[in-house]
Amino acid sequence: MTGEEVLQDGVHRRVVRIGDTVRRPAQPWTPTVHALLRHLAEVGFDRAPRPLGLDDQGREVLTFIEGDCGPAGWARVADDHGLRAFAHLLRDYHQACAGFAPPSGATWAGDPQERGETAGPDRDPGEPVVCHGDFGPWNVVWRGRRPVGIIDWDFARPAPRLHDIAYALEYTAPFRDDTECLHRLHHPQVPDRRRRLELFCTAYGLDSAAGVPEAVIDRQQDTTELVRRLAAQGRQPQATWVANGYLAELERRTAWSRAHRHLFA
Repeated sequence: MTGEEVLQDGVHRRVVRIGDTVRRPAQPWTPTVHALLRHLAEVGFDRAPRPLGLDDQGREVLTFIEGDCGPAGWARVADDHGLRAFAHLLRDYHQACAGFAPPSGATWAGDPQERGETAGPDRDPGEPVVCHGDFGPWNVVWRGRRPVGIIDWDFARPAPRLHDIAYALEYTAPFRDDTECLHRLHHPQVPDRRRRLELFCTAYGLDSAAGVPEAVIDRQQDTTELVRRLAAQGRQPQATWVANGYLAELERRTAWSRAHRHLFA
């Protein structure tokens, strides 16, 4: 189609920009995610795309959020200011979605049955939030040093707030070795991981960081099992990841975190 700017062209999806909109392949969970995004707009949370339905090719249509995202996000969260802003954004989103009531028959990605209307074992009934599910630096849109949007909501699903917090901290504390921190994650020096974890938790509003490192390790293990399960169902990109040996990489990361638990407490 004339006027399409390709934003992503991977094995599992082609994402394009047309004017002020983004077009992405619709999924079984798209109606549920759109209900969530409409709720966010209604309560005044302006850092998520607004859903505009489907186009004539059956693709979901979302408003485009101008700014830098993807690989550019790593450098934004390497300093204290960016890390705090990242934590504040997650806190603000969780507050905005707290009153969301999923529609009847809600469908979520990653649920073994793809049904989200009942609480699963990792849903804390005292914290009725829908986690983003993939809250990493690459899925935040930045303008300068200010985060202005959260994108890629495919893995949103009901879960305790700690589900998102632990996932974010894996990448921003980070739970990675020194070489990766310096050469891929844009840290100017070896990070003080314990201080960064505590800084994030304080900025988010947690009373304590106690137990958070263990939650990150548990989340890493959960991610490995989710990728394994989705790949077995033939889902993409997980099936391709597993075929290319990605499970071994996920297991290596979890093993590193367990072996270096002392760096975070």
